[in-house]
Amino acid sequence: MADFETPEIKEYPVIPHLQEGVMAHSKPFVAKEEFQEQLGFPGELVDNWEQVALDKMQELTGKYRGFQVFLDSCVKCGACTDKCHYYLGTTDPKNMPVARQDLLRKVYRRNFTFAGKYFPKLVGAVDLTKEVLDDWYSYFHQCSQCRRCSVYCPYGIDTAEISMAAREIMDCVGVGQKYCNEIIGKVYKIGNNLGLPEPALVDTLEGLEEEVEEDTGVKVRFPVDEKGADVLVVTPSADFFAEPHVDGLIGYAKVFHEAGISWTLSSHASEAANFGMFIGSYENMRKVSMRIREAALDLGVKRIIMGECGHAWRVAYSFLNTLAGPFDFLDPNYPVPQHILEFTHDLIQRGALTLDKSANDDMIMTYHDSCNVARASRMGSRPGGQFTIPRDVIRASCNHFFDMPQETIHEATYCCGGGGGLLTDDLMELRVKGALPRMEALKQVVEEHGVTHMAAICAICKSQFSKVLPYYGFTMDSIVSVHQLVSNAIVLGNKQ
Repeated sequence: MADFETPEIKEYPVIPHLQEGVMAHSKPFVAKEEFQEQLGFPGELVDNWEQVALDKMQELTGKYRGFQVFLDSCVKCGACTDKCHYYLGTTDPKNMPVARQDLLRKVYRRNFTFAGKYFPKLVGAVDLTKEVLDDWYSYFHQCSQCRRCSVYCPYGIDTAEISMAAREIMDCVGVGQKYCNEIIGKVYKIGNNLGLPEPALVDTLEGLEEEVEEDTGVKVRFPVDEKGADVLVVTPSADFFAEPHVDGLIGYAKVFHEAGISWTLSSHASEAANFGMFIGSYENMRKVSMRIREAALDLGVKRIIMGECGHAWRVAYSFLNTLAGPFDFLDPNYPVPQHILEFTHDLIQRGALTLDKSANDDMIMTYHDSCNVARASRMGSRPGGQFTIPRDVIRASCNHFFDMPQETIHEATYCCGGGGGLLTDDLMELRVKGALPRMEALKQVVEEHGVTHMAAICAICKSQFSKVLPYYGFTMDSIVSVHQLVSNAIVLGNKQ
């Protein structure tokens, strides 16, 4: 355990008293020169960084109309102030979305508005100084880009867009975050966030084949780089080695096996996650996305299906066709891309799978809506499918399921506390404190319904909860994959 105090879970959620500057010390490690330069950014703070930052801000406000509108339209109404899990957990007022936005907005007003240029004190405009840059680096890395605040903003201001822009500006002056930038570099060099080379990937998948056959008596394949397969599965690299992620991957394989559909993973694109979004760099998002296109073309697949990863699905759903399309070489009868839950849900609806719900009777389930799925994507053909489809699959696989309180799920879901490129041990205090609202909601269903496990469909959520659950008195294995439940319940060899 780290040397900070874990917030107390109270009987009812409480809006905390302000404690100014209590999280000013919280900063991720700065990226080294090698991590910066492989992404096309300067290796250290450039000499004329102030002008470079302002030039980049001007470029972004011109390129992305929404960004300028968000900077211009805030009226400080306060609707967002208590909506951020980081503010609720840390009590630092600069973690209120409006205050975090204003760190950038004040500089924008000083340099790009009439009032800010001539009457700066009247509109709260400030010059860009090293102290301001330090504040940017600290507090824009205390935003998980979850977009919960935007749901409640009457003007629809998206703090995630502002945080992404701030991080891109900082990267462009030579002050990037080590965790995100190193990970993107690994994707370019090897193909996945973990730096897992092809031989290790193949060996891991062969081991899983042996494990599943030993457990079930059925030979379930985990193919990689298999040309001519119908489906290319692109999943977070955490699925290849860590629990509960790998249990979800086993579930995918069992579903494809039982459905009789050929599929493959790709060593070239062995990563669904796209950290280019977290740093606000569309160019790096595009380069990561292009690996998926290249793999699909090389393998000659007909469909692309994304595994359980929240922001991977957001990038795929919102940007993949724009960044790496057109995908006119794929089968037009299927969406591009498709989520693994959409695929499994369709099979369940058509009766193509047999599920024994009693196989999960040792668990009483609840479900965590991952932010990027809940507020930045859809699933299926109906509005709200991103909420109903995961729950339908869970209910088809389990006898005991209870939702957390309504104000903490669906569109209003709380972030796990580790999203947005913050899943790094140098930010453990922030991650633990940011998890408080979700832990409060979880405790409520534990006490009211005896819930023992929480399912999620995001690799970051699962990794985050595995680490922070013990801080709040839960066991780290209380978090499971949705396809882990499917894997437990599926009856192999039942369908022709």
